Amino acid sequence: MSDYQRRLEQFLVSKNLRISNIEQITGDASIREYFRIDWNDGLAVACVYPEAFDPSTNTFLDVTKLFLASGLPVAQVYDYDGDLGVIVQEDLGNRIMLDVLAHSDEAVRARRLDEAISMIARIQAATGKAFEMNSVASRLKFDTEKLVWELNYFKEHYFGSYQKRPLSAGDEAKLDAEFETISRELEACATVLCHRDLHAANIMIDANDKMRLIDHQDARIGSPTYDLVSLLLDRITEPPSPEWLADKRRFFLDLRRKLGLAKIDEAMFADEFRLQAIQRCLKAVGTFSYQAAVRGKTHYIPYIKPMFRISLRVAVSLGRFPAVQEMLRREIG
Repeated sequence: MSDYQRRLEQFLVSKNLRISNIEQITGDASIREYFRIDWNDGLAVACVYPEAFDPSTNTFLDVTKLFLASGLPVAQVYDYDGDLGVIVQEDLGNRIMLDVLAHSDEAVRARRLDEAISMIARIQAATGKAFEMNSVASRLKFDTEKLVWELNYFKEHYFGSYQKRPLSAGDEAKLDAEFETISRELEACATVLCHRDLHAANIMIDANDKMRLIDHQDARIGSPTYDLVSLLLDRITEPPSPEWLADKRRFFLDLRRKLGLAKIDEAMFADEFRLQAIQRCLKAVGTFSYQAAVRGKTHYIPYIKPMFRISLRVAVSLGRFPAVQEMLRREIG
């Protein structure tokens, strides 16, 4: 029995609940483990952390409270025990949007994707609520330091852990300079609440066929393009056309307008989207590389080169970042 399950059983015993019907749920890229358990007259999901946490500073509890107060569809929290590292929450079922999209026709895929895009606009509409509640999400930001850290994570795990082919000092210095520029420009755009990891594997479809957001504990202030880039470009095997992306950007900007959010110039938004796409796609490659090389989750490998192709395409369209372009061409082969 793992230490995770041992602590979960200890928690259930303290609540006079059964420990005979614990089902481990396959996680994604998380260091937490998830279990489906009996809870009162139904089922619940227990998230077990690798170690104890302080409930007063736990980001999942904090951001869940913010999202629920903002009318955003996340799971209810039923109970928790910081000393044992356990949070029990509403069971949203097993239907992940990524799987639903893979087994649906084009009309259903389009409808589901537009619904998810509307969720991003609603999250951004909750920016004021985040500051009003002094949520941790209002006190964290995609600043230069954080964005550069993510790009360094890409270098460390793609070239180091995955390829085992470190960059030369000269190539690394050129990339570092451009990564700093990308990050500084994106920090200047960080004005709205972002989920921070909103993609089709972090959206559930519940028993009522409604979308529910998960893995929202890292929410923070970032660019209005951040979650849209993540949703449209993360975990794809074929880069979408520029025309399709432009249509989705216009749809999103119209949704923002209808919610009364500040108007954003379409051309400026497109350039900001491209800049964010470079940063987010390279960050994603770092995650995929780590998961494949360090944790043995090789199903992430097919997503790497599409991320590179997207990054190269948008860097070329911006007419900037020659070191990034050179690196991408080399890695695409």
